[in-house]
Amino acid sequence: MIFRIIIIFVFFVELSYSQVEPLNIDIVRGPYGTPHIFAKTDKETAYGLAWAHAEDDFKTIQQTFLPVKNSLGRYLGKDGVILDYVIQLLRCEKTVDAHYNDLSPEVINVIEGYVEGINAYALYHPEEVLVKNTFPISVKEYLVGFNLVIHFFSDAGDVIRDLFGNKISPLTDSTLTSIGSNAFAFRRAKTKDGNTYLNVNTHQPLEGPFAWYEAHLVSDEGWNMLGGLFPGAPMPFIGTNENLGWTHTYNYPDLIDIYQLQMHPKNKNQYLFDDKWVDLEVSKAKLKVKLKFGITIPVRKELLWSKYGPVVRNDSGVFSFHLNALENISAIDQWYHMNKSSNYEEFREALNIMGIPRFNIMYADREDNIYYLSNAQLPVRDTSYDWEGLLPGNTSKTCIGEYHKLADLPQLLNPSQGYLFNTNNSPFNCAHNMDNPKEEDYSATFSFREKINNRSLRFEELIEDYDKISYQDFMDIKYDQQYPTPIFCPFEINDVFEYNSVDYPEIKDLIDIIQSWDKKADTNNLGAAQWYMYYSFLNESIINVKHDIDSAVPDSLIVDALNKTKSYFFDKFGRIDVLFVDFQKHVRGDVEFPVSGLVDMIAATSTTSYKDGMVKAVSGDSYIMLVRYGEDKVDIETVLPYGVSSHPDSPHFTDQMYLYVNHQRKKMSLDKDVILKNATKIYHPK
Repeated sequence: MIFRIIIIFVFFVELSYSQVEPLNIDIVRGPYGTPHIFAKTDKETAYGLAWAHAEDDFKTIQQTFLPVKNSLGRYLGKDGVILDYVIQLLRCEKTVDAHYNDLSPEVINVIEGYVEGINAYALYHPEEVLVKNTFPISVKEYLVGFNLVIHFFSDAGDVIRDLFGNKISPLTDSTLTSIGSNAFAFRRAKTKDGNTYLNVNTHQPLEGPFAWYEAHLVSDEGWNMLGGLFPGAPMPFIGTNENLGWTHTYNYPDLIDIYQLQMHPKNKNQYLFDDKWVDLEVSKAKLKVKLKFGITIPVRKELLWSKYGPVVRNDSGVFSFHLNALENISAIDQWYHMNKSSNYEEFREALNIMGIPRFNIMYADREDNIYYLSNAQLPVRDTSYDWEGLLPGNTSKTCIGEYHKLADLPQLLNPSQGYLFNTNNSPFNCAHNMDNPKEEDYSATFSFREKINNRSLRFEELIEDYDKISYQDFMDIKYDQQYPTPIFCPFEINDVFEYNSVDYPEIKDLIDIIQSWDKKADTNNLGAAQWYMYYSFLNESIINVKHDIDSAVPDSLIVDALNKTKSYFFDKFGRIDVLFVDFQKHVRGDVEFPVSGLVDMIAATSTTSYKDGMVKAVSGDSYIMLVRYGEDKVDIETVLPYGVSSHPDSPHFTDQMYLYVNHQRKKMSLDKDVILKNATKIYHPK
């Protein structure tokens, strides 16, 4: 009891320094629970966001920041302690200490408000705190956690996994293609109603730390932003204000450089650098891991650092790696100033901060500007080295000294043919052929990996049919669920369409279904479920036998995949003519709907096993926002896959699922009077 009183006292001491007055903050919940936060200052608005989001998903927000407190292992055990270790391996705290003063006072002010709000929520809801003594958090601790997130946006997780798994070269991915995202923008000359269109259509996990939450932030200091954010973020990362909007899609440039160190033959902690033996910096991570029955034990693990960055020993040698997130924490500053921009010039000024580590940016505004940027933190690299492979870790010549500026990156403003698109494909194919940037005008060291995918090919098929598009056409394109012909895949996937089914009497009926398939994935489709399982089995076989994806797929693998597919449907459903409506579901709690779409369709769905042979959606189409900019208005429609709340007893746990699976959206507004008129609840945080 005494200890609890002390903790509460400490909380109140922390909060006593607050400049936020909760009574100045109105949280307005609309019919679907989206929080509209109204306050006098940006700081107060951020406080209100923290409180409202914590009401809906405090658990996930906490898991984002538990590694900062070295406490995810205390909560999740050995699965969580990995991030506790990684945050120390990457020296996230030192990065924040070194670059804290790089941030603008305005964004520090917003983070202070957010941190005060999340600490206040923890104080008033101690029963929801996952690990004791992890609150309050400080502004610097918040930034340490945010820096870890930026590392994972920058591919650090993949590199660390491969190094510790003794897989030095990037693995060849033989899946259909990336799950990705979509972004489309159309100028008024290309639309029938004379509005400028923006499609915000990211493909993310539907739940978890990288699932979208929707919020609307308004302050008397000029903030009026509606959009999507991840748990723990103090502002939207995508969305629209009253003048402009943007979305992100994943891009695939070469962001990380990996070095093999030349170690001293007798001293395991020395490496050769510019003809001198240099000591590795050696320390220990002090970790805590929860075991069964709630027992927590201390663990120590080696931490190593070189002139390049973090160091990992494995069976193949000693390796170091470098990426921009080791020396940059300004992504949050850039997103904030993008939020506050009121025109293209201000938006571009925000982009010049160059803090966001990657992501394509698709932009549109009320002045009829559309803009595409393949944004990335790309080092200026010596072209005499192969930066896509392992680099020599014994010379300062391979150390990174500077990064490319905004003007160096692939981008396009207001193309002559009136449209821009990106589906995670090449930045040099973002518009009509006569408008596209030319790859030869940019550094070869950018090394963009993904050139085309089914979504880019399908978009190009569709757009050819239109001189101008209506809003219905815009929606038809956004919700398209058909593969192009032929279907794109890193390995040859189309041979099955050429088989003579009579040559395979045991599987003739299945081959006939696949060959009659229209390559669509609507819920009443016959062929989509069969294709899903056929592709799954074929892909698994190709991985298992380590098939060279540049050579023809043997008939034996194709026939084996077809046999497995037929057996699967007979075993699970008692027949093979299973419609997609009976195969793929959208599920949360006890609510279940059929859901359309396959991986790498424009309106994509990715799944995992569910029950009775069915599969359920886990990623793909996530937060959707369709925006029409007129000269004096902004029309907005949005939808989330489930709802804004993660609490099963909330009416907003599943209330958007019907809209989502039926390709519908809810109308949203940036106008305070409209929002208040439709409010279901108005209150202050504490």
